[in-house]
Amino acid sequence: MLHRKDGRWRIKRETSERNHPATIAGTVQAGGDSIMVWGMFSWHSLGSLIIVEGTMDQYKYASVLADHVHPCMCIVFPQDDGIFQQDNARCHRAASVRAWFEEHQDEFTVLPCPANSPELNPIENLWDHLERVVRAMDPQPRNLAQLATALESAFLNIPENTFRDLSDSLPARLAVVRSEKGGYSGL
Repeated sequence: MLHRKDGRWRIKRETSERNHPATIAGTVQAGGDSIMVWGMFSWHSLGSLIIVEGTMDQYKYASVLADHVHPCMCIVFPQDDGIFQQDNARCHRAASVRAWFEEHQDEFTVLPCPANSPELNPIENLWDHLERVVRAMDPQPRNLAQLATALESAFLNIPENTFRDLSDSLPARLAVVRSEKGGYSGL
């Protein structure tokens, strides 16, 4: 989102500064405009960051799979031993998308994902990292074009150890979720 979601800003000012323009911050309802992105990574490398126009649907997702996931998986896993993880978003469960994966089942495996399991998907932690980096930028992006540029730059500069550590964390994540019998784990 272009603006902070919670809208909370803490400003300490003197009583005499109450109406001074420099101590007043405007707000935008619901965070203002936003950009949807799609991305992927493996232990070996970062994949693409795709700026999604509008909402991701099964057709856009099928295009991402064909144009970005498939080529990346072929390069990173030339022995056809890669495992692709996705969540249970509606576009991921569409019949046309399931058919695409069936056509490519000899090239890589799709990891089955239980419902409502964001803690099992390390991309969520990568999105948090990306948001922190963009929020720390000075100056802040002021429009959607600047936000898109900032996101792309931040994604390309994610340190290798960040995505490798997230990949390495998956076995421990699975163990915690198993120990909690699928309940909340606080990861």
